[in-house]
Amino acid sequence: MQKTHIRHQLYLLRVPLVLLVILWNMAGAKAQTTMYMEEHDAKPYYFGITLAGNNSNFKLYQDEIFLKQDSIMVAEPLKTFGFNLGLLGNLRLSEYFDLRFNPQLLFASKNLYYKENYPQRESTKNIESILLSFPLQIKFKSDRIGNMRVYTIGGLKYDYDLASNARARRAEDLVKIRKSDFGYEFGAGFEFYFPSFIFSPEFKISNGIGNVHVKDEHLRYSNVIDKLQSRMIVFSIHLEG
Repeated sequence: MQKTHIRHQLYLLRVPLVLLVILWNMAGAKAQTTMYMEEHDAKPYYFGITLAGNNSNFKLYQDEIFLKQDSIMVAEPLKTFGFNLGLLGNLRLSEYFDLRFNPQLLFASKNLYYKENYPQRESTKNIESILLSFPLQIKFKSDRIGNMRVYTIGGLKYDYDLASNARARRAEDLVKIRKSDFGYEFGAGFEFYFPSFIFSPEFKISNGIGNVHVKDEHLRYSNVIDKLQSRMIVFSIHLEG
């Protein structure tokens, strides 16, 4: 199953990778004649917008109760897709380093798969999230190569889940999730310069470090879980000016 997931993710990366190759060739061809937005490198700050898709899931740690009971035989996370909308603010620190603030609204669904013995059935618990995410990142950028440059990012984030069910009333099939989470992000991207804007495709890993599971021993689908930590792969398009 793990190999299938890996092949599936590599297949999904083909389209953005092909897009990067096309843009690279376009930037290289334009670089032979015209350098766009040469004054942009001296700007103390600038802004942009972000459009993104995410592939999210939980990292699940089983509770010791899972091994002691014989009703739920399998409890594991599923990968699902969502999308992000955001704003971007970039502050120039030096020739090669920027400070970047990229608040986003994320729509994600981190589902859990269960296989039960009594009664015999399979089910999926849909845990939908509407996240307000506040990442603060350090950006390390290369020299410009014509109308293109490469950069890497790393930083911390705070997420607040507007759809959290942590205070929901007890229900047998409920898995409660906390509203707040902290985490880290790292990734890389490209900047392609055009006459009036910068087109920046970017890949990043965005992981939570806290336990977002609200354990309730009275909920049968919850008491077999010890911890849940958020995991997310994000492909973003930044349009900057």
